[in-house]
Amino acid sequence: MADSTEGAGRAGVVGLGTMGAGIAEVLARGGWSVTGVEEQPEALARAEGRIQTSTAYAESRGKLAEGEGAVVRQRISYRTGIDALAGCELVVEAVPELPELKRSVFARLDAVLGPDAVLATNTSSLSVTALAASTSDPSRVVGVHFFNPAPVQPLVEVISTVLTSTGTLERVREILAGLGKTTIACADRAGFVVNGLLIGYLNAAATWYERGYGTRAEIDAALVGAGMPMGPLALLDLVGLDVTVNVLQRMYGQFGERRFLPAPLLSSLVEAGLLGRKTGRGFYTYDGSTTTDAPGVVPPPAASRAAELPEALLVPYLNDALTMVGVRYASPATVDTGMSLGCRMPRPFDQLAALGPVRALAVQQQVFAETAEPGYRPARLLEQLAAAADPDLALHALRAAHL
Repeated sequence: MADSTEGAGRAGVVGLGTMGAGIAEVLARGGWSVTGVEEQPEALARAEGRIQTSTAYAESRGKLAEGEGAVVRQRISYRTGIDALAGCELVVEAVPELPELKRSVFARLDAVLGPDAVLATNTSSLSVTALAASTSDPSRVVGVHFFNPAPVQPLVEVISTVLTSTGTLERVREILAGLGKTTIACADRAGFVVNGLLIGYLNAAATWYERGYGTRAEIDAALVGAGMPMGPLALLDLVGLDVTVNVLQRMYGQFGERRFLPAPLLSSLVEAGLLGRKTGRGFYTYDGSTTTDAPGVVPPPAASRAAELPEALLVPYLNDALTMVGVRYASPATVDTGMSLGCRMPRPFDQLAALGPVRALAVQQQVFAETAEPGYRPARLLEQLAAAADPDLALHALRAAHL
């Protein structure tokens, strides 16, 4: 149900595409007076239509009380100029993932907003630090990575830079809690927690398919059988192949690991404009058919390695989770919360417990030996768990120590 509290504050959202409109709705449901900004009146009209549809649907499903959608919509005004945001306490930037565009927006916001206003970016792949540098006071800049659809998804990653103030972080977490969101804290690193784990897993699945190691059906069915809510190739189509490639490029640029180079098939599909569900075609088609092939020559079938699924894709993903914990970027609880709430996937540390550290290490050692890719080296923490007198108990102790 929407928060009935009026006068929660005044907020702005710049960029009212799918994510921006959703964030504006979330804020309005929480009692905020929201000003949404787009450059063109046509974009404002589309955003208003999205919010109308979303709130009406929420009422039909009992998520909003009858008539409450109209109250939410009345809290949102639509403008074409950033100057309309003067006086806002919080502004969320949600324009497309183009660095120059985002920096330009931040510089303009910096000139309009008062010194106590919080500037937030809803980015899934760009450096929050670089955006903060476009302002006169980087201490008030923070990342707030909502997940799509924002009114429904409960998770928000809160990303701090080395200059973000403690006060800014506390204020943003308090605001998000008031909106009914669960937050996890992330330092400014490519991919943050959720995409930092998810995108490498998806790229590996695309590579596996491209090399003919398994069919689409084999790959997706194997991972669904392992407890994933959706196969990785179908999930790629849902996320958007262009979004995936953008995040991979940032991760490769920061970490320099070859496994983060987009699979050539992914790049080919993006170049052809086949971006997944939003364009009607990606790894699958969405016009009543269930399969599609890459443009050009489809990779010929190789010797099937379907028998190695799902471990061949699942274990490197779990190894990455252990690496995050080992370098103190995230705790097991943070990883589990991020993947379960952000992606509706099983908790990675539950999956590791089911598989067992000893078996996970054996699989990861095989992957590393085959690829010679440093990024696939078994995590030191995985080695330590597997070498313990009781590996399962050691994993339990690791999780308990970070609660």
